[in-house]
Amino acid sequence: MKKLLLASTITALTITSVVSVPQAQAANIAQSICEYVASDDKKRMRSFLKANKLKVRSIFSGIQCNGKNLLEFAAAKGAVKTGSLMIKKLPKKVVSANLAHFQSGSQPLIDAANARVSS
Repeated sequence: MKKLLLASTITALTITSVVSVPQAQAANIAQSICEYVASDDKKRMRSFLKANKLKVRSIFSGIQCNGKNLLEFAAAKGAVKTGSLMIKKLPKKVVSANLAHFQSGSQPLIDAANARVSS
């Protein structure tokens, strides 16, 4: 009886701790990615993604910075290095769908996006 009670208690604690941790971690990941894009820190962004076993393709649709997707945010902040990294890593469809959103951004990003779409 003691073993059953102990096992059920451990199981319950394990399940509740697993469920609550990812939500806090997801907010921290999104905030960190937005900070790296805003500061145009490609090196730290790449190492952060690698350390957390994430890919730009998988996080792109889920993260918004100031109500904008990552490409729009990079264009608004003039983040050429991180914006170019994302353009290289995203599928051509996604880049072409977002091309109109950052036409008023920095010219190197527009050139990189046009080259990616046309290749």
